[in-house]
Amino acid sequence: MKKVLILDFGGQYNLLVARRVRECGVYCELRSFRISMEEVRAFDPDALIFTGGPATVFEVNAPTVDPALFNMGIPVLGICYGMQLMMHLLGGQCRKAITREYGKTELTVCTDSPLFADIPEKAVYWMSHGVEVESAAPGFTAIASSEGCRHAAVECAGKKLYGVQFHPEVVHTEYGTKILENFLYGICGFTKEWTMESYVDTALRECREKIGSKRVLLALSGGVDSAVAAALLQKAVGDRLTCIFVDHGLLRLNEGDQVEQVMKGEFHVDIRRVNAQKIFLDKLAGVTDPERKRKIIGEEFIRVFEAEARKIGKVDFLAQGTIYPDVVESGLGGESAVVKSHHNVGGLPDCVDFEEIIEPLRRLFKDEVRQLGLALGLPESLVWRQPFPGPGLAIRIIGEITAEKLEILRKADAIFREEMAKAGLDRTANQYFAALTNMRSVGIMGDERTYDYAIALRSVQTQDFMTATWSRLPWDLLDKVSGRIVGEVPHINRVLYDVTSKPPATVEFE
Repeated sequence: MKKVLILDFGGQYNLLVARRVRECGVYCELRSFRISMEEVRAFDPDALIFTGGPATVFEVNAPTVDPALFNMGIPVLGICYGMQLMMHLLGGQCRKAITREYGKTELTVCTDSPLFADIPEKAVYWMSHGVEVESAAPGFTAIASSEGCRHAAVECAGKKLYGVQFHPEVVHTEYGTKILENFLYGICGFTKEWTMESYVDTALRECREKIGSKRVLLALSGGVDSAVAAALLQKAVGDRLTCIFVDHGLLRLNEGDQVEQVMKGEFHVDIRRVNAQKIFLDKLAGVTDPERKRKIIGEEFIRVFEAEARKIGKVDFLAQGTIYPDVVESGLGGESAVVKSHHNVGGLPDCVDFEEIIEPLRRLFKDEVRQLGLALGLPESLVWRQPFPGPGLAIRIIGEITAEKLEILRKADAIFREEMAKAGLDRTANQYFAALTNMRSVGIMGDERTYDYAIALRSVQTQDFMTATWSRLPWDLLDKVSGRIVGEVPHINRVLYDVTSKPPATVEFE
């Protein structure tokens, strides 16, 4: 299978570049620009993509690569900083832009170039740069320009070297996907080899080869990632897989039972469910700070998991549901700054007796994990569940966590999700949920005064969860959800809708 190596120079859209390439049916991996030539040759790429980044090519210690990359005889696409670096290394000149361009910009492109085949001469592209190419490297010609940027794209067609100052990976570039397809299919000669159907066979074979006749232990969290990992490993090694499901009591309505039923009843997975709700509630009693909540839940999860794992004894492999964004965001897969630490990346249990880690989803994006789950036969109701944070409902309850508050939130959240599905919006909104605020207010129900909680509804649209806009849900839908929650959920007398985007807000409440 042909593959692309994407070199990460620290830009904010770099993970999105990899997602777009995968969506074109071409396998790729994102690596730091610091990768050595020996490692590049070992990866054996069929094409290279250089991403954007915050640096400038003429500053001291600017990120750079071995110029030998351009002599490998494979196509190269440089994006933003990647284009500037290509020009800088190959004999061109860059300078601070006379006109800095940020946001949507109209470009005029050369439609004779294979990079812009079947694309209109004028369209809107997303620019984000304060440096520009003053003179192209020898052998290169300009194939796109804007009012303020003469070299908005360049090519050396004979060597299949291309550079673009704009970002084709973002949705704001009108023909961004088509440009990537032109590079991958027209210039590189790739076909759509990366499909989930073909990956299933590959993943099963790799798991069987690595595990052999040994035993695997998996921490089943109740989320989509660990459920798909369990289904894959069960198909690969059967009863040599044991799953420990730590039910911390912070899951959504009936979620723990649903996961257990599917895994046991349909996939015949050996699950050891630990009902630890009381343990977690006792530890969280009186705690209101969200970071303390997260730490308590994470630490207690490990303790409960370790205690149950000791009953099983020695295992050969500890399996984790780590996915590709976990790896990259934790600073291990690329050059971009660490976004957040992930419980699956580092921080392994000290007391579990295992020899090696296996992460069967490590190369997959979230949407690919869902595709894999469906290909393995998991029901859509499990695979297409809404994204759910590790600490669960604890960070969707503002203030102290109690059993009563959890029961209130579960019922309200279930109503919201049910009505979104009935309205056909469950797959169009990228994330939606209910949160229990810490606000109590006066209301009137049945001619009696009440003093109860307010529920907040949240729904967002996003491509990458780095930024998000609030969903413009139909008023009739919100009216119905509000009426049902107030009518069916005790201790709620007010329903709010969050109309704040990210930034300044985050998607989750805590």
